[in-house]
Amino acid sequence: MSLTIYPAIDMRGGKCVRLLQGDYDKETVYGDSPFAIASGFAADGAQWIHMVDLDGAKDGKRVNDQFVIEAAQTLKNVNIQIGGGIRTEADIFHYLDNGVARVIIGSTAVFNPSFAIEMIRKYGAQIAIGIDAKNGYVATHGWLETSEVKALELGQRFADAGAETFIFTDIATDGMLSGPNIAAVQEMAEVTGKNVIASGGVSSLDDLKALAATNIINGAIVGKALYEKRFTLKQALEEVNPK
Repeated sequence: MSLTIYPAIDMRGGKCVRLLQGDYDKETVYGDSPFAIASGFAADGAQWIHMVDLDGAKDGKRVNDQFVIEAAQTLKNVNIQIGGGIRTEADIFHYLDNGVARVIIGSTAVFNPSFAIEMIRKYGAQIAIGIDAKNGYVATHGWLETSEVKALELGQRFADAGAETFIFTDIATDGMLSGPNIAAVQEMAEVTGKNVIASGGVSSLDDLKALAATNIINGAIVGKALYEKRFTLKQALEEVNPK
């Protein structure tokens, strides 16, 4: 199985940033234009770009959506997926109607699962479920709160409801460049039987190779390693999809 690489653009205040383990007080700014960075990823051959509205995740509403839509409507050969601040069907429709390929339901899946299931049934593969785990339990609201819901149980519930794609983040590894928690991601893929994208911790081409070698993990979101120039997107794409 080939591994789809999702270069990440996390947006806060209209800038491209990275947080350390989701901590809003530990922010590094990597660019003033999310669209310029998305354009660069597209030029380097990305099939997908993963965008996150950090302000939206924290505030519970769309904040940086104009940058997402600009990328979706302008970059014709790349698919955009967006997470953060998506709480209503109007939010989902707003993005899908403006060319975004996939919308991620995160916190809402925990505190309003019936809504998430309804959206899965209505929009199908255009909906992904984002599961962010801290010590095996789901974290919500921009990782500021930890629920009493077990990550694997949530994955199973939504897989049974028809969700096709899950984005699984182990918060302990996010932004740490310490390597992904492959065992946890693989377990989520085994439990759900669906497409699972690993998020958090990728620091080297060897990490990507190890994810691909599982033959069950479908994708990897790569952020800080690209911004810190550990490797290029072109190198990552060549590593997991050799010609």
